Amino acid sequence: MDYQSLRQYLLSKPEALEDFPFGPDSAVFRVQGRMFALLYEKDGTTRVNLKCDPQQALELRDVFDAVRGGYHMNKKHWNTVILGGDVPDGELQRQVDHSYGLVVKKLPLAQRRFLRTRYDDQALCVHE
Repeated sequence: MDYQSLRQYLLSKPEALEDFPFGPDSAVFRVQGRMFALLYEKDGTTRVNLKCDPQQALELRDVFDAVRGGYHMNKKHWNTVILGGDVPDGELQRQVDHSYGLVVKKLPLAQRRFLRTRYDDQALCVHE
C-alpha cells in the first residue's frame, strides 16, 4: 500500500478528517477531534502511527519487522508501521480499523451516540 491509497483508506472511515497541526509533512487523521492515525515520511519511507491495544501492539512488533513502537508516541499504545515492508495490505487495513475503533470506543457518550445514529458498529469498527 502506498501513501495515497492509505490516505484514501484513512479518509474512508466515518467522519474522518485530515489536518496538519505538525506541519505540511505529517497528516493527522481524526474522528470527532481525536487522533487515530498519523501519516508521514521519514528517511525516505512512508510510515503511519496507529493506536493499538498494548498486548496486541507487542505481538504485532514480534510478528512484523515493519511494525515498531510508535515514533514520538506512547509506545505502549501506539505502533509505527513502515509501508512497503512485510505488513500485507489487508493486515494494515485491519490495524487502521483497530486504531479507529479504539478511538471511537473512548469518545464521550454523546459523541458515540451521534456516530451511532449515522453509522452501524461495523462501519465504526466497534465490535462489542
